[in-house]
Amino acid sequence: MLGAAGPQDVFGPVSTDPAATRAAKRTFRRYAFLLHPDRSGDADAFRRLAELYREWTAAPTAASAPVVAGRMDSYPIGDVLARGSVGTVYRTGDAVLKIARRPASNRLLDGERAAYRSLAAMLGDNMWLRPYYPRLRDVGAIAGPDGSVRRVNVLDELTGFVTLAQVKRAYPAGLDGRDWAWMYRRLLRALAGAHLAGLVHGAVFADNVLIQPERHGVVLAGWSFATATGAPLPALVGSGRYPPEATAGRPVDGKADVHQLHTLMIDLLHPGERAQIAYARGCLAECPRMRPSAAALLDEYDDLIDRLYGARRFRPFTIHPTPTPAA
Repeated sequence: MLGAAGPQDVFGPVSTDPAATRAAKRTFRRYAFLLHPDRSGDADAFRRLAELYREWTAAPTAASAPVVAGRMDSYPIGDVLARGSVGTVYRTGDAVLKIARRPASNRLLDGERAAYRSLAAMLGDNMWLRPYYPRLRDVGAIAGPDGSVRRVNVLDELTGFVTLAQVKRAYPAGLDGRDWAWMYRRLLRALAGAHLAGLVHGAVFADNVLIQPERHGVVLAGWSFATATGAPLPALVGSGRYPPEATAGRPVDGKADVHQLHTLMIDLLHPGERAQIAYARGCLAECPRMRPSAAALLDEYDDLIDRLYGARRFRPFTIHPTPTPAA
């Protein structure tokens, strides 16, 4: 509750529709019951809830929704699309707004902007990698009721994509190795391109990998924690799994991403995929110098899946998408 960027994070899009008003009141009463200081002992959370509800009931309707002033255009804030540890993502036309959840997160959105600039420079000679990354369309800022300013990154909206976290929920027993193969090969390319740009992604987690099931698209999102090769990560996600050099605060390189990718791989695969799991474990050495690079693994993995599955064939993959892409 204390981390909510605004009332829409708790009560949904501002609306004068009676059903929406009733739903917001029910939400307020439910949280008020749970957060009352007599029950939770957290007076700050209860006070913040009351503030957010007052803001929601007093806020303008969608016709005069808050607007983000960008460098190239203005963007009305629409429905919440996703919530992350750094920012909340809102729809706006055919784009999305990633708004820092609090002013302290501004530096991470600034870092994300820098990462997109580095990727754009790399893509000048490698446009075939363009589909693997989000596109930064504009940048802006928005002032809060207390006068604080939060950074906003404007990105192209990716329609029809789901996160690997959603895939994991849809396939709780684990993925067939043939389905994982096309996702992984594209992820390797995305990471190899980032490392070529001198970047470490730093957060190769299920929530930050988007896939388009029908067309086998893959996009590596969540660049707020990226850093230049040879620097420490700017921050760590409390629930994230990191290689030893990252948790120790030491400088990292692309081998940190390799460790995270293969930790994710083991988590997503069906336990019966023994050959691929053994391959992944071989990429998790404690010492970064003992891990392979993403670029070196491209041919090695192709050899493995050729031995396992033979000639390549398109394999349809289906999942019912829900609107929770990475932030």
